[in-house]
Amino acid sequence: MHEIEGVFNLLKPPGLSSNDLVTDVKRLFSAKSVGHLGTLDPGAAGVLPVTMGRATKLFDYLVDKEKEYIAEISFGQETDTQDALGAVIASAPCHITTEQVKNILPQFRGSIEQTAPMYSALKHQGQKLYDLALKGEHIEKIRAVSISELEYLEETGENRHLIRATTSRGTYIRTLCRDIGAAFNVPAHMSFLLRTRSGPFTLSGAITFPELQTAFSNGTHIQHLHSCEETLSFLPRIDLPADRLIPTKNGLSTHIATPSLHSGLCLLHSSNTFLGIGEIKGTTVKLKVHLYATNA
Repeated sequence: MHEIEGVFNLLKPPGLSSNDLVTDVKRLFSAKSVGHLGTLDPGAAGVLPVTMGRATKLFDYLVDKEKEYIAEISFGQETDTQDALGAVIASAPCHITTEQVKNILPQFRGSIEQTAPMYSALKHQGQKLYDLALKGEHIEKIRAVSISELEYLEETGENRHLIRATTSRGTYIRTLCRDIGAAFNVPAHMSFLLRTRSGPFTLSGAITFPELQTAFSNGTHIQHLHSCEETLSFLPRIDLPADRLIPTKNGLSTHIATPSLHSGLCLLHSSNTFLGIGEIKGTTVKLKVHLYATNA
């Protein structure tokens, strides 16, 4: 069986780690190269794009794309992991209303700073913060992140409120929930998280792993596979002359007469063959990431 190339838009259930889901896909297809486009915490659910074959090369070009989440903030208790799976480390009586949350959200839109949670995979001097936390160590890693959209959705119970956030790479929604509580001077944690979009992949187009298993047994799994070209469709397309196919595949730069295009990344084609990601510099373009089949 030929190795599968492309991206499956999977719906990760709560209770399963992102790497667990990748391992399940790898076993299902007996595949060598499988990855994903951004970790979801074990307690969270939602969109987890899983890359297959040459699509694993796309991580650096897709992981920076915006992500969208729906989260529930629970006021009154803070946990060591900042989510519902952690141990309670602070509690206080409070009454946070809908209007209060609506009024505080604008403070967290735009460019903000976050202190990364200790129970995370972020590394400090080569060690995961999670492992350092288990040793009782505390490291403050402050990072700049961006929240382009932050919307109040509804009250789900006493001191429980649902929000929607569109964020940059590296934004911790559980930290956002904790920080919103801190703005009221009350403990808070994230009690629910659903990722509804990761770059071009949305919740409406996601399938569960059992559905992928069924499709595989029926031989219809390719219907759920997004090609590398489709996944990168946000990039401009450059079509090279047929006589530049082999030289371009061999890594040689090619002159392009397109002064309207600015320097940057593009999709390279030649002779109806998708070659991969090209990089435009001035009036030349060079193949940066090879994504074509070896027999193309």
